Amino acid sequence: MAERSPRDPRDPLDEEAAWAEIVAGYGKQPSFPAADDDAPAKRPDEDGGTKDRKGGPGDPGKAGTDRPGSFVVYAPGVGPRDWNAAEPSDDDFDETDEGHFTPPEPPPLPKADVTSKFAWIAVLGGPLLLIAMVIFQQPVTWWSTVLGIGGFLGGFATLVARMKHDDEDDDQLPGGGAVV
Repeated sequence: MAERSPRDPRDPLDEEAAWAEIVAGYGKQPSFPAADDDAPAKRPDEDGGTKDRKGGPGDPGKAGTDRPGSFVVYAPGVGPRDWNAAEPSDDDFDETDEGHFTPPEPPPLPKADVTSKFAWIAVLGGPLLLIAMVIFQQPVTWWSTVLGIGGFLGGFATLVARMKHDDEDDDQLPGGGAVV
C-alpha cells in the first residue's frame, strides 16, 4: 500500500469525499501561469482567418483561452500544411555547385555456371518439396524424404565447397593485428 503524504488531509479510503471533490471541480478551467513574452500570437478565428492577438490566459478573446486538449480544425486545403515545395530549376545553381549527382551504372552480375544453379535449386527446392507435401496432405514417402533432405544437404555442400578461398594472405597469422 502506498504511503500517504503527511500534508494530505484526505483519507485515501474516503471515496465519497473524492467524488464530491471531482464533481465540485467539474467545468472549472485550471489557471495557467502568465506567458513570459507579450508578443502577439496569430490564432485562428471562428471564420477561418487569423488575427494578431495579444494576451494571456484567462483573458476572453485573447491567445490563452484555449482549453487543454482543444484543437483547431481546418477546412480541406487550408491550414499549416497547405504549401508546395518550389520546383528545382537549373537557375538555382551557381558556379560552385556541381549539379545533381548521377551514380554510375553498376557492373553486371557475374554469370553463374550450371553447377551453382543446380546447387541453389537443390538448397531451396528440397525443403520446399517437403513443405509442399505437408501442405497438400500427400504422404511423405521415402523418395520424397531423400530428395528433400538429400537435395538440401548436397546443394549446401556443393555451394560451400565452391566458395572462393583467399590463399594470397597465407603469410599473415590470424589475429596478428592491423596492417599499416
